[in-house]
Amino acid sequence: MITRRKFITGSAAAIASAAFVTEIFSIPQQNRLKDFGFISGIIGKELKGDWKAVLRMAASFGYTEIETGGYLGESAESYLAFLNEIGIKPIAGGINFTATDEELMKSFDLISKLGMKIAVTYWPWYTGGPFGLDECKRSAERLNALGKKCHDNGLSFCWHNHDKEFIPMEKGLPFDYLMANTDSNFVKCELDIYWVAKGGADPLSVLKMYGGRYIILHIKDMAPGEGMDFECPGSGIIDFRPIFREAYSQGIQHYMVERDNVPDGIACLKSASEYLKSLTF
Repeated sequence: MITRRKFITGSAAAIASAAFVTEIFSIPQQNRLKDFGFISGIIGKELKGDWKAVLRMAASFGYTEIETGGYLGESAESYLAFLNEIGIKPIAGGINFTATDEELMKSFDLISKLGMKIAVTYWPWYTGGPFGLDECKRSAERLNALGKKCHDNGLSFCWHNHDKEFIPMEKGLPFDYLMANTDSNFVKCELDIYWVAKGGADPLSVLKMYGGRYIILHIKDMAPGEGMDFECPGSGIIDFRPIFREAYSQGIQHYMVERDNVPDGIACLKSASEYLKSLTF
C-alpha cells in the first residue's frame, strides 16, 4: 500500500529528477573543431630542412589539413601520397590574380594533382591600395572572371582579405562592394579574422552579414597594444569562441592557422593546436 509519506517522498524525487533533466537539456551544447589545418607558409623556414619530419610533427599536433602553394619532394603525386600517409589533407592552393589563361591552367593542373578543390587568390587587387570605387569595379570584374574559370575547371574559388578592404572609400567599404558585386555562386571569401579586426571591423558581424559566402577561415590572432601585431592563435586578444560558433552554424568546414612574420613556426603550430583542441564554443 502506498502511504502518504511514500507518495510525498516519491513525488519529490520525481520532481527533482525532472528538474535535473530539464537543467541538463537547458545547458548550451559545447562544440569543438573536429578538424583544423594550417597554411604551409607558417613553417616555410622549417620546411627547407627535413620537411617530412616537420610535417609529421604537425600531424602529431593534431592538424589534419594544409593550405599550400606547391609540393615538396620529387612530384605532386609523391607529395600527396606522403600527406595521405600522415593524415594531412591538402585543401586549397593559390592562383595569381593577374595570371594569364595559360598560367591559370598550370595552376589548376597543380591544384588538381594535389587533390585540392579550392583555389585562392591572396591579393585581389591591381594596386596596393587604399582602394576607391573604380579599383573595386575592376577587381570585382576580375574576381567574377576567375570564379567562372575555376568553376569550369571543377574548382571552388575564393579571395583572401586584408585590412585595406575595411578602409572607407567614396561610398562604403571595398569589402562590401566586392561581396555585393561578385557572383555568390562562383566567388567566395577566405576570411582572415586578424585582418578584419586590424581594419577596424568586427569579425563576428562580418561573418553574420555574409553567411554562406565563406568556405575557409584564416585563424590568426592579434597581440595587445597599439601596434596590433600578429600573434599565434590563442596567444592574443581575439575571442574566437563566438566567431567559431557562428562559423559552425554556417557550416564552414576549414579553419587554417596562420601567423605572418612568425619567429618559430613549429612552436606556433604547437601552441595553436593546443588552444584549438581545448576550445569549446
